[in-house]
Amino acid sequence: MFDKVADLIEKIRLGEDSFLELKEVRFAGSKLAAPHRDALADELAAFANSQGGVCVLGVNDAREVLGIPVENLDRVEDFVRQLCLDSVTPPLAPILQRMTLPGADQVPQPVLKVEVSRSLFVHRSPGGYLHRIGSAKREMAPDYLARLFQQRSQARIIRFDEQTVPGASLDDLSPPLWQRFASPRIQDTREVLLDKLAMARTDSDGQLRPTVAGILMATTDPRRWLPNAFIQAVAYRGTEILPQAGSLYQIDARDITGPLDAQVLAACHFVQKNMRVFAIKDRGRRDIPQYELTAVFEALVNAVAHRDYSIHGAKIRLRMFADRLELYSPGAIPNTMTVESLPYRQSARNEAITSLLAKCPIPDDDQAFTSRSAMMDKRGEGVQIILDGSERLGGKRPFYRLIDESELLLVIPAARTAE
Repeated sequence: MFDKVADLIEKIRLGEDSFLELKEVRFAGSKLAAPHRDALADELAAFANSQGGVCVLGVNDAREVLGIPVENLDRVEDFVRQLCLDSVTPPLAPILQRMTLPGADQVPQPVLKVEVSRSLFVHRSPGGYLHRIGSAKREMAPDYLARLFQQRSQARIIRFDEQTVPGASLDDLSPPLWQRFASPRIQDTREVLLDKLAMARTDSDGQLRPTVAGILMATTDPRRWLPNAFIQAVAYRGTEILPQAGSLYQIDARDITGPLDAQVLAACHFVQKNMRVFAIKDRGRRDIPQYELTAVFEALVNAVAHRDYSIHGAKIRLRMFADRLELYSPGAIPNTMTVESLPYRQSARNEAITSLLAKCPIPDDDQAFTSRSAMMDKRGEGVQIILDGSERLGGKRPFYRLIDESELLLVIPAARTAE
């Protein structure tokens, strides 16, 4: 991060943001007077709990490079290392780099660059559990903190999709829906099979109950237990969500529920029904749909498979406009992945759900949506299919955007703007 000195100088000139913190270093005699130990620990932990960042010691809030006396660099570096060990739990291991930056009259001044990566853990500092929002650190709300613990590795002893659902019983699971995962060669009892599939687990009272994955894959309406486990699909008349005088601004709207595989197929049919198809007479008639349905299918499978079901009040939102399709999926990107690395890496937030989707066959009537025989293949090719397939059809490449570290947005441009 900011590997080049010129890039760091430019960032300092622009001021603090989500990835940059500036701290003046002052001494009172031989004692370090600023920054304060707890305050600096809070800043570094907030970076680790967010997307990472850089703290430059030796630059004040007015973006003036004041520097650190050379004879005190060892002391400042030891101070940073020690507070990362003693004041942050679990400890941090930042990268410390001594460097010079131009100060007043362009005279080089020694500074200490402290680089903190996004962590696989959730860190507590003297100020509590903090994260970075813009140029400030904020204490995490309880629900945000709970989600972060779920997302990062220290809370993954039990994944959310394998947690039991209070109040649900095995009788709430539909036999045709869970029996489709049974092997004809193995005669397991219902209890044994559901446990093997992570569709049921023993709760703290010793009762075998359905898991989140079991409810999502083997009930006809998961909303009874997980109220937001559905796809909200809306097709709009224009390019914005604006009521139009004299006409309805929504062409179609539907809340799509059922087991996850059924939700995907129903949402594909919703897109197929509401998208336009344009005829081109070039060496015979050719029909050009607005969207490549295989790409839409892959996008919806990814959404139901990888969304964060622990976020209260969040649902998958499918929005169709005259010029684009938007798909909002609750949850940040798992682990250390970024928006840019999505086409190249894979990581499953919900291992049980992805495993079950890989066993779900595609009905014969829906083979037009994909060439696969199952809903998911686990080879990690879905994002590339979405990007390449849509670009081949319409010449415009879809893109992803992470919103407030809590929702992933996919935008697929229409092949041709509706007239």
